[in-house]
Amino acid sequence: MTRIAVIEDDLPTSNQLAGWIRSARSGIVIDQWFTRDEAEAALAREHYDAVVLDIELGRERHAGVALINAINKLRQGTPVLVVSAMPAAIYRSIMKALDAWDYLQKTTFEEADFIETFLDILRTTQAATPAAATAAPGDALVLDPLWQRSPTWRGERINLPLTAQRILATLHQRSGEVVSYDELFEVVKSGRNRDNVRKHVSTIREALREVDPGFEGIENVPMRGFRWVAK
Repeated sequence: MTRIAVIEDDLPTSNQLAGWIRSARSGIVIDQWFTRDEAEAALAREHYDAVVLDIELGRERHAGVALINAINKLRQGTPVLVVSAMPAAIYRSIMKALDAWDYLQKTTFEEADFIETFLDILRTTQAATPAAATAAPGDALVLDPLWQRSPTWRGERINLPLTAQRILATLHQRSGEVVSYDELFEVVKSGRNRDNVRKHVSTIREALREVDPGFEGIENVPMRGFRWVAK
């Protein structure tokens, strides 16, 4: 049975998020918590498949940060979706550094955006081997199947946004093969066009070159897509 924690101090918002989760998939058990104290107690007591939380709870402006740290300490690999009114331009990178799954800014997303992100969490966590980073023997690239930890290249952490990580994983899984633009569109949530995919690939290359200046492991295949050729 899938069990989800919704940690939000505003009752209407909490009920709305819980309702969206129920509409996304039947048979989910949802626990709603409204304060940091009761949420911390529940997290220590229960196993949750995912946590949806706000950063600000009551008068505690950064209660959610403390809760994410508690989750990471108690059960590494539990995906956390942050839904907050705090500016995404500032807080998305902070939440990424804390290994949160994703960040949605209140009033800037629709129900469909939330449901798509939530279902993506469930699909990935249920398909992956729990809490295991994966790499072929001798492979220089290490990826976390739960997307909770940043990938590493030759032992060095690579700082990448989530969409770029998914593209990197897709290329790596198909090592030596041409991955078409159409196939890469499947892992891009928005901006499904060639220019956007090229920007993500450029971001991946730049991140890899920060830790390995000579990296040339992603080939452009004109008019078709990209190919991972790194060893």
